[in-house]
Amino acid sequence: MKKVVSTEKAPAALGPYSQANIVGNFVFTSGMVPINPADNSIPADVKAQAAQSLNNIKAVLEAAGSSMDKVFKTTVFIKNMNDFAQINEVYATFFDGNYPSRSCVEVARLPKDVLVEIEAIATLD
Repeated sequence: MKKVVSTEKAPAALGPYSQANIVGNFVFTSGMVPINPADNSIPADVKAQAAQSLNNIKAVLEAAGSSMDKVFKTTVFIKNMNDFAQINEVYATFFDGNYPSRSCVEVARLPKDVLVEIEAIATLD
């Protein structure tokens, strides 16, 4: 059985999907784009966008009863692979060194023409 997760501390879904779902002991987030939920703004540079996307994931995970330290898999979608190092700098600060598995792919385009989108899978315990 799945349970839908929703919080105002992360941007609302841009389409017919949930911010996250809990299935069993797992939380599956949707891809989080770097929209600031307070004012719907999008930061200009890729490092700030990565931070906002990860803060959005953090908010959704906390609403689900999980946390960043329980993330075991992420997928990072980036507009330009040349931004890989800058995104890594920010990404590393959201984890305690016990990093989750990760895939990173360059894509042609992302919603709202953002530079980065990130999704995560975490446990509840």
